[in-house]
Amino acid sequence: MQKVTRFLIIAVLFFTAVSFMPLKKEKVQWLTVSELQEAYSKNPKPVLVDVYTSWCGWCKVMDKETYSNANVAAYINEHYYAVKFNAEQKQSVEWNGKKFDYNRQNKVNDLAVYLCSGQLSFPTTVFLTDLNARPATLSGYLKAKEIEPPLKYFGEGAFKTQNFQEFNKSFSPSW
Repeated sequence: MQKVTRFLIIAVLFFTAVSFMPLKKEKVQWLTVSELQEAYSKNPKPVLVDVYTSWCGWCKVMDKETYSNANVAAYINEHYYAVKFNAEQKQSVEWNGKKFDYNRQNKVNDLAVYLCSGQLSFPTTVFLTDLNARPATLSGYLKAKEIEPPLKYFGEGAFKTQNFQEFNKSFSPSW
């Protein structure tokens, strides 16, 4: 009887301790530009680029709240190659066979200028249907519910048959 009681106490303590352990959260699998090039050459799929700066407060909030959202992270990981790009990166970067350098006049890398279509605002979320596609940009902080429609528009290939306004009219959020 004493062994059974001891076993039950240990089991209750174990399950109590385990129940307070934090659950493993899904995280976006961010790639560098060079990692993207390699992965894309093997298996093309849409690309999402988070263009940020180290001093940008809203960039940090978006990382903490939006990109840490389990639904957002899982969807991005399944449907996109995700790249985190520091707009102020001083090292040269090669994107799809073209070299981009640091632009001293704008104090940003020219890849950021290209990806943001010249409208430098941070954070900027960039969607590319392929590496040669014209960047589709969304400037500013986006909540999970705000990023869901464009994520699904490009991630599910709806851009091939309708414009975003048509897609958004019939879109039903699920997060």
